[in-house]
Amino acid sequence: MEQKNTDVKVPLISKIAYGMGDVGCNFSWMFVGNFLMIFYTDVFGIGMGAVAGLMLFSRFWDAINDPVIGGLSDKTHTRWGRYRPWLLVAAPLTAIVLMLTFWAHPDWPSNVKIIYMAVTYCILVLGYTCVNIPYGTLCGAMTQNIEERAKINTFRSVSAMVAIGIINIITVPLIAALGNGNDKRGYLLVAAVYGCIFAACHIFCFAKTKEVVEVPEKEKISLKVQLAAVAKNKPYMIAVAGQFLFGVTLYGRNADALYYFTYVEGNQALFSTYSLCIIIPSIIGAACFPVVFKMTNNKGRSASIFALLTGISMFCMYFFTVGAAPVPFYLFSCLAQFFFSGFNTAIYAIVPDCVEYGEWKTGLRNDGFQYAFISLGNKIGMAIGTSVLAGVLGSLGYMANQQQNPAVLAVMKHSFTTVPGILWIVTAGVLYFYRLNRKAYNKIVQEIQERKESGKHV
Repeated sequence: MEQKNTDVKVPLISKIAYGMGDVGCNFSWMFVGNFLMIFYTDVFGIGMGAVAGLMLFSRFWDAINDPVIGGLSDKTHTRWGRYRPWLLVAAPLTAIVLMLTFWAHPDWPSNVKIIYMAVTYCILVLGYTCVNIPYGTLCGAMTQNIEERAKINTFRSVSAMVAIGIINIITVPLIAALGNGNDKRGYLLVAAVYGCIFAACHIFCFAKTKEVVEVPEKEKISLKVQLAAVAKNKPYMIAVAGQFLFGVTLYGRNADALYYFTYVEGNQALFSTYSLCIIIPSIIGAACFPVVFKMTNNKGRSASIFALLTGISMFCMYFFTVGAAPVPFYLFSCLAQFFFSGFNTAIYAIVPDCVEYGEWKTGLRNDGFQYAFISLGNKIGMAIGTSVLAGVLGSLGYMANQQQNPAVLAVMKHSFTTVPGILWIVTAGVLYFYRLNRKAYNKIVQEIQERKESGKHV
């Protein structure tokens, strides 16, 4: 059987469309990551302990649904491909759930509020999984050209940084404007707007992308066999570890950011100013990944360099505040965001290449299943980062909308600077051991194609 050419150049419109998918993802998930915790505590009136418990519980839920959705997407067969149809169906439904998640009921009894929070959040997590796992897997299905994949992920990361910057700049004033002084109403309307953006971006991604890498039909493969294949994929295991640390560091810090500016700096509006200052470094940093990759010929090593410099920059931020030393504070903030954006591009560019390595090593190709565990690692990290933060703040006596005690303020400051700084340096150490370079990858893809043409198996 003639093999379809999968080492293809991806049209510019498809790269843009794929990038728009991550715009949509961030208008949902980054909004959740940055604002949901403070929404629960300061608007909905839910205690820190309950929020911490929810974040941990939801990860057990993820542990079930992530591999299931990954496996189902691999088995999907339509004329539009395996992964793209999920964007078309799941994104609009998830947008509705996003709005319901930010629908506050502060007058409800405490137990009812907790039940509502748990149900809506768990459904939101499931919906986001149904979109994000097929979306992330789609990159590897668009081409097997390693340079093209790097470019696709650059478009994705640049788009993501723009979206994150916009969200962080406009969300606080938008809540105030749409709510007209009523945060309950403001959060609900912002969630409705962001939900529409989330759905529209993924529909555009569906319409303008194309899958060319086909997964061969095979008999049903057990979970045990798939897990065994994943365990043999050393580059992939390093990528999973990197994503776990990424989740702990990023989402723990993001959840803390609004608390930091509200209570440590004493002005919530400074969050928008901070976000405005770092948006240009975000875009430039994301666009620099191909340059660093060209120098290193190794995506993992590129990610390691970016992570190390991110950590150093964040650690330095501890010694400055906006009030006492605004210039060095914003300087190190910009440097941290520049290097983080480069890392963000690199870490996601790694994953599709690991799929080919796994196929070469074991003969099994399961894109969606592997991306599911990448996503799960990131989400478990997110759960630990946010739940530990919530638990520590609650145990030290955090009181919503009140002056905080020195211990709480110290935790908020360290969680924004030194703690993520140290974790970024640890992440750099882990990713340094990623060995799949450009030369090795191209050889692997060639051998896979030769096996297919000859009908041989591992």
